[in-house]
Amino acid sequence: MVEEIHIGYIQINTSNKPDMYPRLCTARLRHLASQFPAVLILGARQVGKTTLARQTFSALTYLDLEDHATHTLFAEDPRFQLDARAGQGLILDEAQRLPPLFDALRGAIDADRQRMGRFVILGSSQPSLVRQVAESLAGRVGILELSPLTVQEAATGDAPITDYRQLWLCGGYPDAVGASSRGGDFRDWWEAYLRTYVERDLPVLGVNADPLVMRKLLTMLAHAQGGLANLSQFAAALGLSQPTVARYVDILEQSFLLRRLPPYFRNVGKRLVKAPKLYLRDTGLLHHLLNIDSLDALGSHPIRGASWETFVLEDLLRREAIAYPHSVAHFWRTAGGAEVDLLLQRDARLHAVEIKTARASSPYLARGLRAIMEDTGAVSATILDQGAGTDPLAPGVMRRGFGESVSWLPAA
Repeated sequence: MVEEIHIGYIQINTSNKPDMYPRLCTARLRHLASQFPAVLILGARQVGKTTLARQTFSALTYLDLEDHATHTLFAEDPRFQLDARAGQGLILDEAQRLPPLFDALRGAIDADRQRMGRFVILGSSQPSLVRQVAESLAGRVGILELSPLTVQEAATGDAPITDYRQLWLCGGYPDAVGASSRGGDFRDWWEAYLRTYVERDLPVLGVNADPLVMRKLLTMLAHAQGGLANLSQFAAALGLSQPTVARYVDILEQSFLLRRLPPYFRNVGKRLVKAPKLYLRDTGLLHHLLNIDSLDALGSHPIRGASWETFVLEDLLRREAIAYPHSVAHFWRTAGGAEVDLLLQRDARLHAVEIKTARASSPYLARGLRAIMEDTGAVSATILDQGAGTDPLAPGVMRRGFGESVSWLPAA
């Protein structure tokens, strides 16, 4: 039997073991650990960083620096604690809570520079962690960002999700998508998560905003999902200055809740849109903010198209980041209306991806994508939709059903 208790605001699953999902990035993480003395796993809270680290590096001792007693000991003398406990190595969770730790880590690493993968550092606050790593551990640490579950990952493990629409509705955080199997509801989990984020995590990040204001901003971003950034409009609606709203948006991006997708520029003699597009990265959060609690409600909601675009885009980018860690994502839009949802840039090669809610096979759409390939220099264009099968539409242009493409990426 699964018992659930509440500690603070976060619901804790106290069954014999949590739901486990093999992660696609495990091989990449092991590779980094073989190349660097330390590995940093970045990601939002509750995304599975601790589970991944403990599964991948089971011989290493785990320490939670949010635990008061552990934090107190390390705050007193971090270098002594590292040396005394290191043994086979250490997993250090929520390391950004103790800034002096990073100088101590540098000393411990330099004392035995040839030992790889000795320290695994976990953190959910990108701004402070990246700054501390850049200042103290440059050249000594490999960095991996852990995202929520992909459809491919969710279909495996202890509680497999065989219908990708469930992941679309609930989002990819393991405890959110698994809530129904525990007799719960994904929206209850997301409400607890949001309360913790705005009331506890944001002040730690230096944002002393009224939680109601941050909730309103998140809801406004949800209503504008996938649209061009218009921070002045948000600022006017909230009664705040534009620089203040810009700082809040930066924090949401840096704490992995928001994606800022930049436009792609190329000198083709066209007027191009220059503002980035903004996406709440997880559709479970998007749906919770918009009071969408079922697939039926989602199917008739005006946000359905933007939600599907987000779901497919994020699933694709999560896999892309593992297979091609140095690729860059853009979108393309001209003032004349030509656009494509995603341009993946791998070195000098571009791949265009257009996302459609319904089956899309019109010659007009194929011609438009051919024109965009000519404008951007993209070597391929793919339409991902909810239809079945695959169809070649024009030279270099393919249509693919998403259900059969959960492990697909454009060919290198």
